[in-house]
Amino acid sequence: MSLRLYVQFPLSAGLETTLPEDAARHVQVRRLQPGDALRLFDGRGGEWAAQVMRMGKRDVDVRVDAHEALERELPFELEIALGMPTNERMDALIEKATELGAVAIQPLQTERSVLRLDGERAARRVAHWQAVAVGAAEQSGRTRVPVVAPVRGLAAWLADLPDGGHAGRLVMSTGSAPALARAVAPAADGRWLALSGPEGGLTADEEAAAVARGFARVSLGAMILRADTAPLAWLAQMAVLLQRAP
Repeated sequence: MSLRLYVQFPLSAGLETTLPEDAARHVQVRRLQPGDALRLFDGRGGEWAAQVMRMGKRDVDVRVDAHEALERELPFELEIALGMPTNERMDALIEKATELGAVAIQPLQTERSVLRLDGERAARRVAHWQAVAVGAAEQSGRTRVPVVAPVRGLAAWLADLPDGGHAGRLVMSTGSAPALARAVAPAADGRWLALSGPEGGLTADEEAAAVARGFARVSLGAMILRADTAPLAWLAQMAVLLQRAP
C-alpha cells in the first residue's frame, strides 16, 4: 500500500512542491527513493497520486499527478466537545475519534477536570493533538482531518455557541436520561454535536447550563463509561444510527 500523507496546502495536477517537514520525515523513514509513488490529500476531497522527485537530507520534493475522487467520509458530521482526560488518554481519544469519523474536537476544562492547561502549555498540547489527528487520518484512509480546537472553559464555550448550526446537540448525562437511539432520527442529515464530561462527569449545574443552550440529555446505556470512552461510544453509535441505507 502506498504511503498516504496529508498536506495543508491545495494540491493540483502537475504541481511540483516540497513536502512539509513532518510529511518529508515519513518519506525518509519509509526509505522511498526518486520515482517511488505515494498518495497525498489536502482535506478538500479525494486524494492525489504523486511521485518522489528528489530526496534531500531534510526535505523531499514531489510531483503531484492525477486526482482520484474518493469519498470515505461519513455522510453527516459528528463533532465532540469533552472535558479533557489525562494526557495519555487524550492522545488515544483523538486518534480513535479520528478513525471513527469525527470532524471536530473541542477540548474543554470543566469543574471536575483533572488536566489543567492554559497559555503556551495549552497551545503546545493542542498542536500535539492536531498532529495525532493528522497521523490517524493518514493511517485510516480518511480524506479529511478533524480540527482540534484551542482549549476553552466550558462556560465560555457554551456562551459563544451560535444559535442553530447543528441538527442536534446532545449532552452525555450520568443521571436518568433517554437512550441515545430515542433522541436521534435514523438517516438524519447535518452536523451533530456531543458534550461529554471529564473524570467524574459534568456537575449538575454544568449539565443544566448545556441544556439551557439547546443540548438534550441522553444516555449511552446502563454502564458507566470512562471519560475517554464515552465520546468514542457516542461516535460509534451515531455512525450506526445515522448511516444511510445503501
